[in-house]
Amino acid sequence: MRSAPLLIVLILLASNIFAQELQQKLPSKTRILFLLDGSGSMLGKWEDGLRIDVAKQYLGELVDSLSVNDNLELGLRVYGHQYHSSVQNCEDTRLEVPFGKGNHGKILEALTDVKPKGTTPIAYALKQTAKDFPPGRDVRNIVIILTDGIESCDGEVCDVSLALQRRGIFLRPFVIGLGMTKEYQEQFGCVGQYFDASEVSNFRSALATAIRSSLGRTTVSVELTDRQGNRNEKDVNVTFYNNFTREPAYEFVHYRDRKGRPDSVEVDGVLSYDLVVNTVPPVIKRGVELDGGRHNVIAIPAPQGTLALRQPSHTDYEKGVKVMVRPAGSERVLFVQDMGTDKKYLEGTYDLEFLTLPSIHKKGVNIKQGSESTLTIDGPGILDAYASVAGSGSIYTLPEKGRQQWVANLDTNKRRHSLALQPGTYKVVFRAENAMGSKYTLIHTVTIRTGAVTTINLIDP
Repeated sequence: MRSAPLLIVLILLASNIFAQELQQKLPSKTRILFLLDGSGSMLGKWEDGLRIDVAKQYLGELVDSLSVNDNLELGLRVYGHQYHSSVQNCEDTRLEVPFGKGNHGKILEALTDVKPKGTTPIAYALKQTAKDFPPGRDVRNIVIILTDGIESCDGEVCDVSLALQRRGIFLRPFVIGLGMTKEYQEQFGCVGQYFDASEVSNFRSALATAIRSSLGRTTVSVELTDRQGNRNEKDVNVTFYNNFTREPAYEFVHYRDRKGRPDSVEVDGVLSYDLVVNTVPPVIKRGVELDGGRHNVIAIPAPQGTLALRQPSHTDYEKGVKVMVRPAGSERVLFVQDMGTDKKYLEGTYDLEFLTLPSIHKKGVNIKQGSESTLTIDGPGILDAYASVAGSGSIYTLPEKGRQQWVANLDTNKRRHSLALQPGTYKVVFRAENAMGSKYTLIHTVTIRTGAVTTINLIDP
């Protein structure tokens, strides 16, 4: 019998452990497809050798070094190597080595046989890679493009790359420009992450960086700071959007430990991100490039203050009181806050509209970091208007100066009307449904006071 309490404790511990299981994991398996330029221009000189020879040498060394990774599969597709450039064959590409375990030797043999000949159909070759990756869910598909020139077949490389990323065929590609000038970076920047290997010494480094980003563990700590750069903000949802596809990749509720330090989360080092800190309004940091395979720290200022809304007897309003919060001088609604609640906003100036009867406008409300701004408005009173017969009518404000303003219509199906109104003087206009003409319209002037009930007989002249 004594084991029962222990069993309960174990069950509770097990449930707690399950609840804290990681929910956003990276796949354990990775596939890398090398897309190699085999066009005639690869026979050009590059320092002490030919571009194709340098590419074969370093790519071969890399493939050989990766043979020890059991969670990695490699493939090789080449383009521009089967037909002479005079033919201008814009479909000249072939999957030389399909994905498979232990195929490193086959890739090395295939590299030896590549003889540059033809044109540069990058877009078409990239499109064909959709057929190269075997189906599978728990896997990351990556393309590394090695080229010494731009598209020569009028293909839209950027459109193809984006379309395949959106379909989930592969992650953002790496593009390594062999012996090209920096002007090509703009043309390949929309394809994926571009590496300028204008010198041979840069080529090996570019390959190593691409592999480290693909296979290394990439972690991120997001530093949410106040105006002075202090780490005070926390418990805010942060969304990592894929910068290329604009789709959400990760969702994290920001956390700090007891010493105020943010934790680190693992993300995919291949992607570029737009970070959205979901404060009100949100803070956006676009085009965040991570150092793949390493720990990254991203600091984002997101100072917040609290807006507290108070009104005595606000529950006298049948549906409560909503408050529209807008950026100062804007018609755009950021948030609709309930009366009697506290809400954090990004430090700044806001315009508020209280949806009372009549509505109340407060402009230029300042929210300061770490502070609470409390706004209190007068509580309503109750107008109790009744009649022996139903009819039509409206309620208007009677300001000391200026024109009257419409507040509300009376319900034509009711004989008794009970409305919460802000303190002030009002005009109630009413015509009974059995009155034989508009000249029988009745007008009442009433004064509403906070917490008081004002009663009138609508058909009593």
